[in-house]
Amino acid sequence: MRKLLPTLAVAAMVSPIASAQIANGDFETWNSGSPTSWTTIDSGINVSQSTNISYTNGSSAAVTVNTGTQSSTDFRQSVAVTANQIYNFSARIYHTEGNVRARLYVNGYQGYSDNTLTNQWQEISFSYTATASTNIEVGLRFYDQSGFDGSEIVYVDTFLPTDTNSGGSGGGSGGDTGGGTGTCTDTTLTLNTDNYGYETSWSLSDSANSEISSGSGYRSNRTYTESFCLTDGEYTFTINDSYGDGICCGYGNGAYEITAEGAVLANGGEFNASDVKTFTIDSNNGGGNNSGGDNGGGTGGATDLTVYYQSAEGLSGYTLKTALHDIIKGHSNQGYGALWTFYELNELDTYYENDGSILDIYSENPTASDAIMFTKVTDQCGNYSGEGDCYNREHSFPKSWFGGTVEPMNSDVHHIFASDGFVNSKRSSYPYGEVGSATYTSSNGSKLGSAATGLGYTGTVFEPIDEFKGDLARAYFYMATRYQDQISGWQSNSTYGDAILDGSSNQVFEPWFLTLLKSWHAQDPVSLKETNRNNAAEKHQANRNPFVDHPEFVQLIWGN
Repeated sequence: MRKLLPTLAVAAMVSPIASAQIANGDFETWNSGSPTSWTTIDSGINVSQSTNISYTNGSSAAVTVNTGTQSSTDFRQSVAVTANQIYNFSARIYHTEGNVRARLYVNGYQGYSDNTLTNQWQEISFSYTATASTNIEVGLRFYDQSGFDGSEIVYVDTFLPTDTNSGGSGGGSGGDTGGGTGTCTDTTLTLNTDNYGYETSWSLSDSANSEISSGSGYRSNRTYTESFCLTDGEYTFTINDSYGDGICCGYGNGAYEITAEGAVLANGGEFNASDVKTFTIDSNNGGGNNSGGDNGGGTGGATDLTVYYQSAEGLSGYTLKTALHDIIKGHSNQGYGALWTFYELNELDTYYENDGSILDIYSENPTASDAIMFTKVTDQCGNYSGEGDCYNREHSFPKSWFGGTVEPMNSDVHHIFASDGFVNSKRSSYPYGEVGSATYTSSNGSKLGSAATGLGYTGTVFEPIDEFKGDLARAYFYMATRYQDQISGWQSNSTYGDAILDGSSNQVFEPWFLTLLKSWHAQDPVSLKETNRNNAAEKHQANRNPFVDHPEFVQLIWGN
């Protein structure tokens, strides 16, 4: 029987509301046409001072969005926070045409604005609990919506809590955690807690065994991010579970991951009392390596990715793709029925509403309460007559494209996701794409309809919501790589498969579809949810999706 959390321990986790210092959050201070202290202004946006439309005082930031490439629309600054303090961040947003929405960024991507509310101010906010005294990134990202014509203005004002005395001096006074000075390497710890977050603690030490940072007192089923700027040398990361059963997978799907410059240095989740990983920062070689041990019994369950991908090191183009194929091709097929068990254990919502329901890509609403919720096992399909009746197994790469119920493709968990049975049937075997005119829309906004003008394809397509576009793109890059010895022969299996496959084993996809996949991959970066699923998939069938571990492989193989 699991032990109960004492009442006293609950009280100890409650932290007071703290005041961060966002510099120039009222956008009253400008220098050469740019807002002072806002250090990241991406290439896809222009920011100018507006004195005509403002929420308070005399001016606001007029953000002109000039691209549908979301990864080029960030607008941020670095802010100092103090460990165990709660910060309530908010910003006022004013939409003009309603074809762009803003997403709040507070050490990770948070909630969206309502782009349908035009010509009026609205507030978006997020409550953040700091796990260490450090600097975090705070700001906005802008997302194009249906009807976006290539340029639209969104006004931003009153980014709170504001330091009105900043005078444009920049972020807080925390450690050197960002920007890259040439003497240290930006390194990130991402921690996803399980159902008993208060049991988890960690520390990071250097080669002299001096503690650099640590964390504890976490809430359950939350995602936390820590940033460090580490000089070259060897480091030891130790994570502890006070109950002695790790953070995955008996009581939630906890996991941790340490990354630097796109490389995974250490990760895990399955251990007993503690897990110890050492890694090396070497700025000359763009990252480091890692090795692991376990001080509480068990191996930690984490793959050393440096070793896993060692045979692909230094390669590019289709030579890299072939090397990756050789690494992942021999997976252990578990059969179609085993997918139900995988979903029961690993396809659960511990990221959005944290309610443990099935995480269904066609009905999950990342920004609000779900209209539909499936209970694991109980709501497996079964018959359905409408959305919400049951969930089933969605071959994102339809099985008719590879010839039907052919193994191992038919049971490969890397491309088969839990989804609403009815919406799955609506998607059918149509290609993914961007919809111009919808004939059906699911509860979370996934759409079926005729392809948008300019897509390069004129038939019917199915468009998932933005939150899962990158996940699906990386599943397709996986299929192109894992099955590159077979996929050139699949083009004639299906009319819709023929629309996206080019009959080759190298490029694999038609130009219009490859462009779409690369766009979705860039716009929706790898999330902790994806990383956790990749770890679970390896445990399930003994291979990984390389494009989740190393997103840069897409550019190295298929170009920009």
